[in-house]
This record gives sequence, structure tokens and C-alpha cells, in this order.
Amino acid sequence: MLTKNQISSTFKHRKNNQKKEVASVENNSTPEIVFIASYPPRECGIATYSQDLLKALKSKFNHSFKIKICPLENENENHVYGTTSKPKLNIDCAGSFSSITENINSNSNIKLVVIQHEFGLFKTKEAELVQLINDVTKPVIIAFHTVLPNPTEALQLHIQEIADSVASIIVMTKSSAKILMEDYAIDSKKITVIAHGTHLVSHDNKEDLKNKYQLSGRKVLSTFGLLSSGKSIETTLNALPEIVAKNHEVIFLIMGKTHPTVVKNEGENYRNYLENKVVELHLENNVRFVNSFLPLPDLLEYLQLTDVYLFTSKDPNQAVSGTFSYALSCGCPIISTPIPHAKEVLNNECGITIDFGDSVQLAHAVTDLLNNDELRLNCSLNALHTMSATAWENAALAHGLLFEKISKNQIQLEYAVPPVNLNHIKKMTTQFGMIQFSKINQPDLSSGYTLDDNARALVAMCQYYEATNDAEAVEYISIYFNFIQYCFQYNGFFLNYVDEAKEFTPQNNETNLNDANGRAIWALGYLLSIDSKLPDSLLHEADLIFQTSLLNMLEIHSTRSMSFIIKGLYYRNSKQNSRRNEIFITKLADRLVQMYLHETDKNWKWFESYLTYGNSIIPEAMLCAWLTTNDKMYKEIAKTSFDFLLSKTFNENSIKIISNTSWLHNGEKSNLKQLGGEQPIDVAYTILALKKFNEAFPNQGYDLKMQIAFNWFLGNNHLNQIVYNPCTGGSYDGLESHNVNLNQGAESTVSYLMARMTMDDVVPTPIENKNALLLGKGEHEVAY
Repeated sequence: MLTKNQISSTFKHRKNNQKKEVASVENNSTPEIVFIASYPPRECGIATYSQDLLKALKSKFNHSFKIKICPLENENENHVYGTTSKPKLNIDCAGSFSSITENINSNSNIKLVVIQHEFGLFKTKEAELVQLINDVTKPVIIAFHTVLPNPTEALQLHIQEIADSVASIIVMTKSSAKILMEDYAIDSKKITVIAHGTHLVSHDNKEDLKNKYQLSGRKVLSTFGLLSSGKSIETTLNALPEIVAKNHEVIFLIMGKTHPTVVKNEGENYRNYLENKVVELHLENNVRFVNSFLPLPDLLEYLQLTDVYLFTSKDPNQAVSGTFSYALSCGCPIISTPIPHAKEVLNNECGITIDFGDSVQLAHAVTDLLNNDELRLNCSLNALHTMSATAWENAALAHGLLFEKISKNQIQLEYAVPPVNLNHIKKMTTQFGMIQFSKINQPDLSSGYTLDDNARALVAMCQYYEATNDAEAVEYISIYFNFIQYCFQYNGFFLNYVDEAKEFTPQNNETNLNDANGRAIWALGYLLSIDSKLPDSLLHEADLIFQTSLLNMLEIHSTRSMSFIIKGLYYRNSKQNSRRNEIFITKLADRLVQMYLHETDKNWKWFESYLTYGNSIIPEAMLCAWLTTNDKMYKEIAKTSFDFLLSKTFNENSIKIISNTSWLHNGEKSNLKQLGGEQPIDVAYTILALKKFNEAFPNQGYDLKMQIAFNWFLGNNHLNQIVYNPCTGGSYDGLESHNVNLNQGAESTVSYLMARMTMDDVVPTPIENKNALLLGKGEHEVAY
């Protein structure tokens, strides 16, 4: 029998083990981030900002961390936040600060605290805020929504005290960062500029939207936001008589309810003042009040139908405006007073700045814009290009990278794979085929059609159909196949270029069509590989064209063209095994072998003396040749050349494909430092090849590289910006040195869909296994 001391000792030992087990479980749990901010249903700009940011973070990194919101409240404003109770910070209760601090410190899963700061939020409780920051044992990031220039000594010391205690400061404009450095002597290393996020929009037809909101035939001016005298709406009302005299169809929309704090302190005095002024100036037919806190979809539609957006704030120290940002992201030409945010952005010719309260300047500016369609269009396009980097997806990415850095990798980013969205594919497709180019996300029918795009679209839609059995996909498969059939000529070759009138263009006589012919064979072979799921008549026609065209394919000697043809033969052979397929594959693969042996040396394992476009399809074709013939020479060359290519395009945690602005020649060390000219098609081809090599050579890191390559579309690139647009379902046309090409043409959009469907059955590599598979250890590992 155990003695009392032995029982006590055993009990203590068991309790210690339990504590260790609990600590171990907690340490392995998903890290948590606490956001201290005002939050809906509270109605204020920062509450909306916080909601949009958190939604974007969850969508972008849904498995990387958990987000806890600690809403800011006061004695006069209490809200219910969803179905679960949340710890709240009541700024009117000093004990609330210490309670939140204790709550944060006692939870070992919490790795980071983010505070949204605005002086109006904390009122006279700034000292308690500083105490909370000092007492919290987790790293704190503070986002300053207002940065006041020329501070008093007391304000300067207060901000410096905050800066000394936090791990990082977020501001939303370069001018705010400059003020912090120059007026507050804050170290630039502590400051990160992350622009106010904006919503991606589908850019619907303006006239259709005007009709929806009973605004047909009107030239629409608008402003929105919670109403208060600081918005100086009267500046516009005083300008309207002159504007209306020259543009009778003008209507000014004043969108937004009165700010709750203003209602509490002043009632509706300011709105009544504005309504009386409308009557006084006889503007009843030219002004419409939309007195509500608009749901986001409605707001974005109102902004898209707006011809000129007016921002007339009279606060020269207003660092940033969410309303201003949202209007720009919808392509609104802007007329604004010169707050720092406006001066920073409108330099890019997105609009016009006027002096504070100057109705005469505003009237002239509005008239100039309304009477110049080309100027408005240029302002709109410049606005879209300027604001593309500020999409909420990009803001979330910038925040995530900062979280990763400040947490010292206790938070590691795992990118969420977006759901499949075929909207832009469908939008780009007519009953004849897929249109070649788009302007932003609007199909440009004048650009015509190409065999290249429709062949790729056929492969992508077949991938989609295999994965989903969606009957609607058969309709699109038929369209793309019919276009390929249309391009097939009596001599057994294909033409590539077709104009909007469905006529073959002279470009077919001026351009080498070998690649287009190779892509057509690849697409037809892939189509035939899923024969059990498609109509017999379609498959019969496809096989007939395949066999007829194949008679001429041995006349093609272009490296990539031969590779496409090998892939097409490989896929056809997977369902229709024949000696003829193998003979053709062998003839073409042997040519690639000869090229490889001619060019390869100790440090260069490639088929040509340079790396150009679509490189990965060549080793993939060699792999297909081995899988078909079992010739070990093909296997060796496939793997050696592919690994060589990967060594030139991957670093520890990202892909940098060979730029179309600069090929990589034998003797040059690397292309990884060359920025710009990256196109989605090359990333997609890399992912397709990685998938094939991972199936043939598992557990060698190809699956991880697939994840890294796919994350290029999601923002893991040198700009840290999305290339795939989740709002439209389209992919941007390219990644340049300083910007993304916002056009969403057929090639890029189809390339993304091919990559996305290839990722469907890839199991993400666990974070703990990644270091062993990467080429080296980077500052942070990226997965999805």
C-alpha cells in the first residue's frame, strides 16, 4: 500500500504531467490574433474597415491563424456581436482595460495583438491605452488612422510613448509615415505603410446600373459616408446651380445616414440644414438623399454608376478616407479637397483637387469633367490602375506578412485556395469561341479569336468537367472544339487567327503557326483522354481531326511544338493505346534528345542554348515519352532537365519564371533577380509539369513547389499582389516590375483555371515537413 507521501508525490507528478500535456496541446494549436477595434454593428468608418480587413484575412489565410475581435464600446453605445459573446473593451471603464490585458496574457495561443487607433475612439482614455500596451506580454501592432502634423509637445510625447511600446506601427499613406518620422521622430523601421483596402468590383455596365436605380439619362455626381458637418456637403450644393445651368441632367446623390454620435449630440440639424439649402437653391430635381447605411453591394453599384465622385472634407489633417478609396476602386473620376490622401493619389491623374470650401472651383472642375468624356475615361482607368494594389486581398497579404515577421514565425502563412469561379471564362466566350483580349475585365471583341486560346480553353474546361461532372461544361467544351475544327484546313494544318467577323486574318501568313498546331494536338489528345464522359459524336470528330493532322506533324521541328504534340499523343494513348502513337512519340522525343545532347554541358542541362517561354512543357513531354515507351533515356533527360529548370526559377519560398523581357542564356547564373515580364501561362505550365513529375517521382518536393507556384497567383510574388482576381474569376495578364497588368485576357484567365484545376487533388505539405523539401531555408515558408 502506498504511503501518504507516496500518494502525494504521485499526485503532484501526475498534475505536472497534465500541465505539460496542456501546454503542449496549446503550443500546437492554431495561433490567435486579437484585434481591438470598433466593429459592426457599430456604425463608423473604422468598424467597417475592421470588418473588411478581417474578412479578407480569413479568406486569404483561413488555416494560418484564428482571429478574435475585442470590440470597442462606451457606456452609451452597447451592441450584440453575433451569436457568441466576445470580451469587450469599454473605454469608459478603467477596469475594462486591465480585464482585457489579463485575458490576453493568460491565453498562450494568442501570439499578436492589433489595435485600430483613432483619437476619437479613446477620448480621454489614451493613458489607459498606453498602460494596456505596456502590460500586454504579446507583441502589439497599432494602426494609426489619423496622424496629426505639427503636434504639441504633449501629443508628441504620447505618440512616442506608444511607439516605444509597440512592435510595429501601421499607417495608410506615405505622408502619414513621413509625419511620424519628421514630426514625432519615430524610427522608420517601426513603420509599415499599408494602404486602406478597397473592394474588387466586376465593373458592371454603367447604363444598366443607372436604369436599376431610376437614374437613366442622368449625369450622376455622388458622395457617401456617415453624414456630419465635417464633410462640407454644402460646398457642392452651392456649386450646383452653376453646374446644372450647363448640364440640366445632373443629379447629386448624398448617400449615408447621419453619424450616430452627431445624432446623439446634435440630432439631425446638419441634414435639415442641407435639405433646406436644396429647397432654397431650387435643386429639388437635382439632389437625392439616400438616408441609410448602405449595404456594401448597393454602395459599390452606386459608385460604379457615378460619373464624378465628390469628396469635400474640410479637415486638412484627415490622413485617409475609406470613402475616397472605395470611389477610386470603382473607377470614379474624383474631385477632392487636398487632404494628404488625395494629394498622394490624385497625382496619378485620377482626378482634380480643389481648395477647401471653394464652390467656384468645384463647379468649374465638375463642368470640365462632365463635358469631356475622354478625360473622364482616362481618370477612371488611371484610378483603377492606381488602386489595384490596394485591393483588400493585397491589404490582407501585407498584414499577413507583417504578422509573420512580428511573431517571429509563430504565425506562418498558408494561402487558401479560392473556389473555382468560371464567370470570366463564360464572359469571354461567345457561341463561336473564346475572345482573345479584354480591357480590364470587359471582353474586347475587336481583338478577335485565336486557336491558341481556344485550345488551352478546351484543356482547362475538360479538366473542370473531369473534376465536377458539371453538365454545363460540355457546352463550353463543344464551343472550343468547334473553334479548333473551324481552324482545321484541308492540308491537315491549323490556322490560328480569326477576326470578329469570323474571317481568317493575314497574320496567319506572317506568323509561325507551329506552336498553335502543337497546342491543337495537345488539346485534342486531352479531350480524347476523357472519352467515357463526352458525346460520341464529338469524340469521333475530334479523333478524325487528330489522326488527319498527325500526318503532317512530323514536319514540325520547333522544340515546344514537338513537346505539345508529344503530350497530345500521350493523352490519346492513355485511352487508345496503339503502336502508332508510340512510334510518333519516339520520333519526336528522339529529336528532343538530339537537341539536348547538342546543347548540354557540365553546367547547362537544357535543350537549347537559352531558356525562353513555356520551358516546362519540354521536360514534361520527355516524361510523357518515358511513361509511354518506358525508355530510360527519356526518363533521365526529363528529370535532369526539369530539375535544372527548377533550379533557375525557384528560390526558397517563391517562383520567378523566366521573364519575357529577358531570356536566360547559357553562361548566365540566374534570372531570379530580373523583375517584370512574368506571365500566368508560364506559371500554369510549370504547375502542370510539376504535377506530372510528382506522380512519377513522389516525395521529392515537387508537390511543395506546386503549392509555391500556385501561390504566385495569390500574391506570393515580388510585388506581393494578387494576380488572380477572385471577384471576376479572371487572371491579370502579367506581373511587371512595379505593377500588375489589369487586363484579364483569355490566355491568362485560362492559364489560371488550368493551374487551379491541377491543384484540386494536391495534398498540402505539412509545415513541419517543408524545410526538408525546400532548396534552402528562407525567412518564411509559404504554403496554402
